[in-house]
Amino acid sequence: MDIKKHDEINSNNYTDFNIEMINKWVDDEIEWSKAISHEDYVKAQNGDWSVADIGVPVEWFLPFVNLEMSKFASSKLLGLASGGGQQMPVFAASGADCTVMDYSDNQLAREEFVSEREGYGISIVKADMTKRFPFGDASFDIIYHPVSNHFVEDIIPVWKECYRVLKPGGILIAIMNNSTVYLFDEPETPAELIVANKLPHNPLRNRDLYEKIMSWNDDYNLEFSHTLEEQVGGQLKSGLVLTDIKEIRIPSSLLSQYFAEYISTRAMKPKF
Repeated sequence: MDIKKHDEINSNNYTDFNIEMINKWVDDEIEWSKAISHEDYVKAQNGDWSVADIGVPVEWFLPFVNLEMSKFASSKLLGLASGGGQQMPVFAASGADCTVMDYSDNQLAREEFVSEREGYGISIVKADMTKRFPFGDASFDIIYHPVSNHFVEDIIPVWKECYRVLKPGGILIAIMNNSTVYLFDEPETPAELIVANKLPHNPLRNRDLYEKIMSWNDDYNLEFSHTLEEQVGGQLKSGLVLTDIKEIRIPSSLLSQYFAEYISTRAMKPKF
């Protein structure tokens, strides 16, 4: 990818550029793109949600899940930007009526592969979450939104759409990265953990940052930091009510030795 193509990337088309990179990562079998095994699917059928690596407690899915059985009761669940055959198979195995929405063809292909392998039904929808979601108002009991909104420059419309498609009393479970990670450049050892960037991290608005990222290699996408005002405050301003928040550390990660790399939130759409 040459500089001329880089110069053509802007706020109107960056999601298409990012998806090209994500599709390639899936082809390269990077860790987070690997679908769960048949053995893990069977574990999920038996109530073992640990195979989902969802980073949030099962209790967060109340009142739509039976805690004793770890099973859903006829709940309509949207996996927002959740393709790849990782979380949706677990929720489907646990009785949820699942729809997955993702913009990556390769991630959706993984989703279809697992569903056919295990013999369960799932609605598979290709859509860009920066646009209006292709669902009617009040369509879902649960939205599960794993770490992915750092690929989106403006997340406020995403929260508004989540509110719209949730049923009254429905819940949004969102996991997001801690934007502190963008202060550093891909550290591999503690000695390399030095502050190298400023926040906000937005390569579309910072030419020096843009060129720095593109100079690393031809296999890097555009990511964006978001403030707590945008992440949490954005949910509240959309009309959702925050009910819980949790910090997540990844034991194998260097950065998690110093701070929680991820934040998860549970929010509810009021019943009236």
